[in-house]
Amino acid sequence: MGNGAAAEIRSVERIRPVRCDQNSRGPMSDNVQPTVSAAAPTWVDRLVRAQPEVVLMGPFMVYLLLLGLDRFPDSLRAIPIAIRGVGGLWAVWVLRKYLPPLGRPHLPLAVVFGCIAAAGWVAGQHLFNSAVTHAGVAGKWYIFDLVEPVDPRTGISPGAWWSQAVLRITVAVITVPIVEELFWRGFMLRAFIDWHRWDRVPMGTFTWFSFLGTSLLSVAQHPSNWAVSIFCWMLFNALFYWKRSLLFLILVHGVTNLALYVYVIAWGDWIFW
Repeated sequence: MGNGAAAEIRSVERIRPVRCDQNSRGPMSDNVQPTVSAAAPTWVDRLVRAQPEVVLMGPFMVYLLLLGLDRFPDSLRAIPIAIRGVGGLWAVWVLRKYLPPLGRPHLPLAVVFGCIAAAGWVAGQHLFNSAVTHAGVAGKWYIFDLVEPVDPRTGISPGAWWSQAVLRITVAVITVPIVEELFWRGFMLRAFIDWHRWDRVPMGTFTWFSFLGTSLLSVAQHPSNWAVSIFCWMLFNALFYWKRSLLFLILVHGVTNLALYVYVIAWGDWIFW
């Protein structure tokens, strides 16, 4: 092979995430150094090399950005729901080669704890509403504002309602758990331990600061349900420390959302819609 031809060949690094054996009891480490593939788009390679955190943050940021499209008439709400659902999954697909090991599903446990989380979310919110109402502080400060139930079926056709409901539940069960768990359990739990070198922190590493900090920060994502959100995030964090599996938490989160939406539609408890 001539020197000219050799000069045209570029070496392609394949830096696999480093992890402990899934059967071990030690914390899992992804050491998220980008896994660069010759088939990956060049712009993705460059982005991941420059900002490794985009692997875990990117899909969630794309999903949040697409929430801004939710300004359609009530009868067309299915459109922005579908866009953000597909957009979030697209971001995951683009970055799939760089994702850390997801771990084992632990499906039976995921179903059990997902149902527990959903039941706790409903019971906890109603208990909170009753407590602030009984104390006479409901609505006095922002943190004690109560969500007024609004029936989403009002003013639209049955076809429009069911298309929105099916898409909303699908996105909540598939897209939301994936993008949120990559961000919260995959990135934020470690970033709270060492923000500048988060990728050197093994997944599953426990500190009280990261455990409590991420739980409190979840309030920003669920301001109307801040009290139950904190305890739900504590449960999710604890489950992640226990099994050290992102896939397990994705399934738990998905089952939680599915059970919650089934309850809402079956009982008409629209404050959770």
